[in-house]
Amino acid sequence: MPTKTMEDLFVDGLKDIYYAERKIIAALKKMIRGAEGQELKAAFDKHLQETEGQIERLVQVFELLGKPARGKTCPAIDGIIEEGQEILEEFKDSPALDAGLLAAAQAVEHYEIARYGTLKSWAMQLGKNDIATLLDQTLAEETKTDQALSQLAEAKVNREGKSRAA
Repeated sequence: MPTKTMEDLFVDGLKDIYYAERKIIAALKKMIRGAEGQELKAAFDKHLQETEGQIERLVQVFELLGKPARGKTCPAIDGIIEEGQEILEEFKDSPALDAGLLAAAQAVEHYEIARYGTLKSWAMQLGKNDIATLLDQTLAEETKTDQALSQLAEAKVNREGKSRAA
């Protein structure tokens, strides 16, 4: 059996995030339907559109590598998405629903930020600067989305969840 290389690890990570992004699209659609506040729905919808573009960018990365765009099951994102689904079910009709959904979305963002940061670093180490640039674009989007979600949570969603419950 041949020894696995850093390039193999890099491609494996790309397959992981490709799978994750495709799962995130399905989860975001459910979260848009389940969210109560219009601002949160709009934030989720914006991220849905960005995620579709991020998948296209990943396809470009696979093409640059001369490999088919294929995912690999990622138990980490499956678990994070499952937690979000539980919030949808357990907090339906609760004033805290949107706060829970927003927190679940941020868990996804933090996972993506960690993955894209690592993949960008590996691409640079492997001398794949064109790919690093593509991954950096996505990393910047994910970071911006996380910041926007934090602002929405602090300015509105968490307060509304608390005040409606009081």
